[in-house]
This record gives sequence, C-alpha cells and structure tokens, in this order.
Amino acid sequence: MKTTIKVFIFLVIGFFSFGFSQKGEVNNLIFEGNEQFQKEAYVKAEKAFRKALSLSPKKSDALYNLGNTHFLDKQFNEASQRFFQTQKFAANKDGKHKAFHNMGNVFMQQKEYQKAVESYKNALRNNPSDEETRYNFALAKELLEKEKPPEEQEQEDNKNKEEKDQDKEQDKDQKGDQEDKEKQDPKKEGEEEDETKDKGEPKNEGDQKKDEKPNESENKPENEKQSPKKGQLSPQQVKSLLEAMNNQEKKVQEKINAKKTKGIPVRGKKDW
Repeated sequence: MKTTIKVFIFLVIGFFSFGFSQKGEVNNLIFEGNEQFQKEAYVKAEKAFRKALSLSPKKSDALYNLGNTHFLDKQFNEASQRFFQTQKFAANKDGKHKAFHNMGNVFMQQKEYQKAVESYKNALRNNPSDEETRYNFALAKELLEKEKPPEEQEQEDNKNKEEKDQDKEQDKDQKGDQEDKEKQDPKKEGEEEDETKDKGEPKNEGDQKKDEKPNESENKPENEKQSPKKGQLSPQQVKSLLEAMNNQEKKVQEKINAKKTKGIPVRGKKDW
C-alpha cells in the first residue's frame, strides 16, 4: 500500500506586531505546527495545532495537519476523527479528497478494510484522477475479499445458490400455472386430444374405443339411461310391453286348454 500522507503545509507570513488579529494568530500557530511537524517533533506540532483550533475550531488546515501528526505518531483513532472533521469543513473538493484518502490510510493500518474501501471510494468521488487513491482502493478491496473466513465465504456461496434455486423454482411454478391454464381451455384441450389420437395406432370405424367399457349402458341405473328420442320406445317401455304380451298370450293359452278339457267325454265302465 502506498502510505504516503498527503501533507498540506500551510505557509503563512506571520505578523509579529503587537496588535495582530486573531486570524493572524491562528495562521502563526499553524505555521509553527508545520515547522515542528517537519522536524518530526509531533508532540510540539500537536500542541501548536490544538492552540490554533481553540481559536478557530472549523479551521480545516489545522484539523488536517493535526490528523497527519496523529497518523505519524501512530494515534490512528485520533487521526481518523481529525480527517473526518477536515472533510466536513473543507472548502473545496481537493481538501475533501485529501482528507478521505488519509482516512483510508488510517483504516488500512487498523486492518478495517471495509471502512478503508468506503473512504477511498469517497476520495475518488472528489478526485477520480488520483492514481495513488485508485491503487489503494483496489488493494483494500482485494484484502477485504481475502479477509473473509471460509465459513462466511461458504455461507455467502450457499446464499447465492439458494437465490438461484428460488429463481428456478419461481420460473417452474410460472410454467406450471401456464400449463394448467392451457388445460382448462376447452379448445386447446380438444386440440390436445386430437393430437393424441393422431399419434396412436390407426383403427377401423367399427373398433370399440379404448376408453369405453363394453355394455356400459346396461350397467347404468335406470334414471341415468338415455331418454328415448321422439317416436321411439325406451328399453323400459319395450320390456313392459313384452311382459304384457306374454301375460295376454298366457291367458289365451289357459282358455284354450280349459275348452279342450271340457270337450273330452268321460269314459265310463263297460256294462257287461
């Protein structure tokens, strides 16, 4: 990682007169802090920058350089706070870019790669052409991927697999609903039956249908039998008529037999 700190040295021309203004005093304190920073006297530099901020709390130059001082002194939590304040009060995109870039460097030192990725991303939003920020951003993303434990990576893979399976199942259900809808359409159903017949073996006109049981009409209850057409007798009527004819024929036969019995003379005994 390129850990170069983007140091912003705010050079000022001090006004050492007796009655200099508060703004002049702030600038002088920043100048003093920068000198101590160059000498790596970080404690003295921090003291000067803090005095400047006590007079002007939103002075982005003092906040930024104080953050750099904390960073080089390995006070990373304090450094990230100062860089966050810097980007908040920065007057232009260049100041915001430098603050976010250095904030990303802090998180890289702390191995908080997710936060580093977000910081570098914000830095690039303010200055997309900075190659150093681009390099650090790519490195932070790579380290973030490698940091994931095998269990977490497996869970993520399983989650992705479940989402794909759910998509497939949803497509399957939609296809099934479409097929059910087509089955409910009488026209399409008839077409499907015709296609089935066409695919089967050819049969003669007199052949019995495969799905029809023999003598099916005889097994049906009387009330389910087909009503006779106009001018025709139903099977029940035909049966009743035959029974009546049989009864009449039986009566006629009985009368004939009775007459034959009466006409035969009774043969008596011979009188010898």
